[in-house]
Amino acid sequence: MDYSKEELATALNPVVGYFDPLGLATADFWSQGNEATWGWLRHAEIKHGRVAMFAFVGYIAQYNGLHFGFPLSLPESPSYAAGLTPPEQWDALPLLAKAQIFTFIGFLEFWSELGMETHYMKGGRPGDYPDFPKAGVIPVTPVKVFNLYDPFGFAGKRSEEQKAKGLLAEINNGRAAMIGIMAFLAEQKIPGSVPWGPHLKPYAGEVMAPFMS
Repeated sequence: MDYSKEELATALNPVVGYFDPLGLATADFWSQGNEATWGWLRHAEIKHGRVAMFAFVGYIAQYNGLHFGFPLSLPESPSYAAGLTPPEQWDALPLLAKAQIFTFIGFLEFWSELGMETHYMKGGRPGDYPDFPKAGVIPVTPVKVFNLYDPFGFAGKRSEEQKAKGLLAEINNGRAAMIGIMAFLAEQKIPGSVPWGPHLKPYAGEVMAPFMS
């Protein structure tokens, strides 16, 4: 189901409705036209919402001591050492481990952009993620084993109405998760900064360190 900007906003939040104080919905980024800009914005929100949902759940799991069964760093400084909070676990990772994580993320971004049959800025559906290449292109990768968009084949069995409803739920949950993960970080860095929020252990590090000179 294709929504107009106003219809999508109202369907996502009937109380607030269409609210665009920055004029993003009518913007023209990189002189690509408004439709391309709208596709980019929608895809960006869906993608970051999905990442935030993983981050939110992962933060809760790691904060409560759940972790991989093996260290992601050197034996002398395991990333899940007892008592470390999620940002402290990240700080404990050596540079090589962080580089591997960012390399994998970079590959996912690369394939997301170049593997689509129809790009989301050129009429493609925002939020779609292409299948990995055919068997033999990536060693030991059978066809469609790593379909990140619909890994279990559930979406393909849904009606168009169910898909549209599911997308609305995903966008709203993603928005909530983006607020939630930032609230966790803010509360740990500045205790008491999140009203009615969880009381988390203070974090003495710098969450924006990767972006600082």
